[in-house]
Amino acid sequence: MTDATDDAPAPRIPFKLTFLNAQRRHILCMKWGTRYGPEYVNRLYAMVRRRLLSGFRFTCMTDDPRGIRSEVECRPIPALDLVEGLPAGLPGRGWNKLAAFSANLYGLRGTALFLDLDVVIVGGLDPFFDHLGKFLVIRDHKRKRSPTGNFSVCRFEIGAHPDVLEHFRNNAAEVCSTFCNEQAYLSDFLHRQGKLEFWPAPWCPSFKYHTIPAWPTNYWRAPFVPPDARIVVFHGESSPTDALAGQRNRALRFIRSAGWVAEHWRE
Repeated sequence: MTDATDDAPAPRIPFKLTFLNAQRRHILCMKWGTRYGPEYVNRLYAMVRRRLLSGFRFTCMTDDPRGIRSEVECRPIPALDLVEGLPAGLPGRGWNKLAAFSANLYGLRGTALFLDLDVVIVGGLDPFFDHLGKFLVIRDHKRKRSPTGNFSVCRFEIGAHPDVLEHFRNNAAEVCSTFCNEQAYLSDFLHRQGKLEFWPAPWCPSFKYHTIPAWPTNYWRAPFVPPDARIVVFHGESSPTDALAGQRNRALRFIRSAGWVAEHWRE
């Protein structure tokens, strides 16, 4: 790979090209509640800035912009405007992510790369914009034979999929009783339309499944960055802070500290 590293200066991009790319290449993220502080947004922006050679525009949809660095455009999370509201007792607020598919998302136009706040970027990001596909996501790390995606890293044309949100708005109760979360719903909806496609498998490895050495070597070997990885995805047992501390959220599952997280996950 010929990606820029944190220690090497990025190649100079002509100002005109950078400006044009910034008008059509967007990084989107979403933050609500208190689980993730502003430092997650700030570190995500810094990692993108180091790893995306072309120009970009960074937008965070959030209910609290306090503490987020000035380079990030903070916007309120668009209202879901559900006809009947969400079913009582529905766990989590991940359905908010469907608002990113509004027909008019703050007037933005172009290609969006939506990133979860708890990813760690370890390689170049330009290929995520150059790779062919209508709607690209990570293939679910456990359900490799099913058309199920992990939307921690997904790319789509802004405003091109308003039917995803409209269907949910008008059928929220049915959707929530059929699908366990927004990822399952999106996967099914887009797969039925023939639009769901997947990133090359090595690009977005799972911290849980792909970086922790097999037992019993996990007791003396630290988690590693897999070859050709670009974005390491954290889900389930560990967060980036857990990985740095050598902690997992399950008993009898030991890991050593993943020192490389500090190298990349920083402002």
